[in-house]
Amino acid sequence: MIRATRESFGTGRDGENVDRYRLSNGAGMSADIMTYGATVTKLVVPDRAGTARSVVLGFPKLADYLAPHPRLGAIMGRYANRIGGARFELDGKEYRLTVNEGKNSIHGGHRGIDRVTWREVEFGDGPEGARVVFEHTSPDGDEGFPGNVTFRITYTVTPKGELVLDYFARTNEPTVLNLTNHAYFNLSGEGTGNIFDHELTIFADAFTPVGPNLLPTGEIRDVTDTVFDFRTPTAIGARIRTGDEQIVSGRGYDHNYVLNKPSGASTRHAVLAARLRSPQTGIVMETHTTEPGLQLHTGNVLTGVHVGHSGTTYRQSDGVCLETQKFPDSPNQPAFPSCVLRPETPLVSRTIYQFNVT
Repeated sequence: MIRATRESFGTGRDGENVDRYRLSNGAGMSADIMTYGATVTKLVVPDRAGTARSVVLGFPKLADYLAPHPRLGAIMGRYANRIGGARFELDGKEYRLTVNEGKNSIHGGHRGIDRVTWREVEFGDGPEGARVVFEHTSPDGDEGFPGNVTFRITYTVTPKGELVLDYFARTNEPTVLNLTNHAYFNLSGEGTGNIFDHELTIFADAFTPVGPNLLPTGEIRDVTDTVFDFRTPTAIGARIRTGDEQIVSGRGYDHNYVLNKPSGASTRHAVLAARLRSPQTGIVMETHTTEPGLQLHTGNVLTGVHVGHSGTTYRQSDGVCLETQKFPDSPNQPAFPSCVLRPETPLVSRTIYQFNVT
């Protein structure tokens, strides 16, 4: 049956209670999501034989999330991905951000919204699915970003086998914003090894190449005849060790794709961005989004020092991220789609991860 439940998951870094919610669709799919970082800690779906598989990397204890880790399953912001030089100009004023990767700012700084405990404002279940709604307010000047910004994220597990993420944000003064979820997927099952055999399709004719610091150069490059062409189903590992300079820079794929949008499509219309399939389990995940970009990240930062639910260590490429987003460094790239949030126009964004089997 469709069901939403809640339990205490421990005590956060500031002494606050952290709750964990289980959203179930009554057909074998469930998602565990906690208030710390609005984080997906586990996602279970049935494989082709009907066996339940946990398909995202995650930890069994809150203490593992409070310690440094590769941001497994969390909501990233204020600005997911990188901002070059940890600075940007907006309406003629320069803002300097927390530097936390080389000379750059990444994922909102030292303590982005993935490292705070959100507040539950609603949870429950009904015919449309089981859902929970979290909210967090980031004050003006937080990690250098302007404006008081209130974030709201709604997670819904539907009878159709979907995990739906609805993002909302409102500011009291102009700012920049980029939100995503940083789940690492392994459709063969968490802890089963690398995702090189996963067949990936990305519905994008172009990507944004990067320089040595993994910042976009500003170019939008055609994927044709490159290792970035996933327009037909291709094993993730097929070309990852070819020596391409872009792959070498990122120690694997860590690049933004420019998603194809149907002519005349509304910015609030979620389009099919990617399809991922494990030949071992038959599990297929389709990613739909209203966002203009998709970051393909092949778990290059997993170093074998973290132990997951299965009791095994997570090593490089044991999971893959498909992060729906604005383009990296958009505040400093005027040719990229705008990431500016203004008081009169709140952010409304949707991403859907839909599961089935073949």
